[in-house]
Amino acid sequence: MAHTEVVLTTMTEKPWYHSATYKQLIWRALVFVLVAAGSVVFALPFVWMLSTSFKSSDQVFLFPPVWIPDQLRWQNYVEPLGRLPFLTFYKNTLTIVVLNLIGTLLSSSLAAYGFARLRFWGRNFLFLVLLSTMMLPGQVTLIPTYYLFSKLRWVNSLKPLIIPVYFGSAINIFLLRQFIMSISPELDDAAKIDGAGFLGIYWRIILPLSKPALGVVAILQFTYDWNDFFSPLIYVNSPKYFPIALGLRMFESTLLRVPIQQVMAMTLISIVPVLVVFVVAQRRFIQGIVITGIKG
Repeated sequence: MAHTEVVLTTMTEKPWYHSATYKQLIWRALVFVLVAAGSVVFALPFVWMLSTSFKSSDQVFLFPPVWIPDQLRWQNYVEPLGRLPFLTFYKNTLTIVVLNLIGTLLSSSLAAYGFARLRFWGRNFLFLVLLSTMMLPGQVTLIPTYYLFSKLRWVNSLKPLIIPVYFGSAINIFLLRQFIMSISPELDDAAKIDGAGFLGIYWRIILPLSKPALGVVAILQFTYDWNDFFSPLIYVNSPKYFPIALGLRMFESTLLRVPIQQVMAMTLISIVPVLVVFVVAQRRFIQGIVITGIKG
């Protein structure tokens, strides 16, 4: 009888490679391999750009390609500065980015606070109208906007790239409103008992508690303004007002016989700030994206 029980137990036990733990390990290993392969594929262009920026002209188009140059040519990062005023391009870009960050954080947070906390007639309708503006592509409003700026004599200056941001952005207002609605209204009531007004509540309670969402808006606005090419191409004509995106295009297309390694060097410098900002703030960025959709 005991022998029969041992045989039945042995027959009913599954092999070790059929266990749930083993299948889970196999699945994780497969996912890891796929993610690693995808990471390598997406990183190859950046690695190639970094490698090319240090090459000499005779090594750029060699086949098979040379990934590690024999000698690092730092001149590729210095010589373009004598061809075009790249320092001016960076100064213009920093001016646009800093002023737009201040403008979008103030205007969008104020509008979001109004939609989330203030009770007034037509609030939901106005918010629906605001969201509907997100469905309009920028190309639809390009001609009337350009006509307006030309009448204001803002064309060929940085004003069309900065001042409109101070009137709020629909996507930023939506993100901040969703987050502010997740903050307990009891904090507002406690502040009102202490004598705080609407602006006092906004400045002392809402803004400090909205730092994750404000960080997301700041990262998105910084990335957009730093990489923006279309708007400066439309409104800016003089090189002294060019941002870095437009300056790189000018460096590549208008000058004759520009070495490709110098173009790669300037391009690499232009994307370093965006990479640094994302690496430093990626945790807050992901956290803010998650929590901005908690309530709405």
